[in-house]
Amino acid sequence: MDMIRILIADDHTMVREGLRKLLQTDESIEIIAEVGDGQGAINVARKEKPDVILMDINMPGTNGLVATQIIKKEMPAIKIIAITIYEDEEVVEMVKAGVSAYILKDVAGSELISTIHKVMAGEVVIHPRVAKRLIKELVRSENTKNDIKLTRREKDVLTLLVKGSSNKNIAEIMFISEKTVKNHLTSIFRKLGVKDRTQAAVYALKTNIVEVD
Repeated sequence: MDMIRILIADDHTMVREGLRKLLQTDESIEIIAEVGDGQGAINVARKEKPDVILMDINMPGTNGLVATQIIKKEMPAIKIIAITIYEDEEVVEMVKAGVSAYILKDVAGSELISTIHKVMAGEVVIHPRVAKRLIKELVRSENTKNDIKLTRREKDVLTLLVKGSSNKNIAEIMFISEKTVKNHLTSIFRKLGVKDRTQAAVYALKTNIVEVD
């Protein structure tokens, strides 16, 4: 039987020790390393290519979300189980980043081990309380998106803004004056509730309010 190679990433020593002792009760699991921050997880993942990473979200420096995004982009075959003490606000972003499971630290030991085997079998496991939070966040995001009514011109301007076009470029592409572009941007910022171009671009990408190739 092939061993399941595990990397533990958590900034609390006691948590790492507890997880190690728990996982050592399963003979099919091998703990290859333990790290206390996201950058450490990235470094070990690149070198050792673990099968599964138990990833805490809130860690100093490079947090679990950023580490997950980088690891899944570079090494998509690695399974990542997000493990946190509460229903974290970044649950949606972690799911979008490609985690295979999202569980809370108060789960029973048998449930954690079961989750590891499930993700290795290709399943996705979300803790019931986290699932409720995820649904609420997705519904809120969709409602927010639907409540914002941009005109066709405003959507065109926002799309070009997201692509990095300057006001001058936008004006040339749309055959309008730079003053008109500024007027459109003022209206867009007001409707989105943002203060500048960067915030508008981030909001647009997060909510998919415009389609960008």
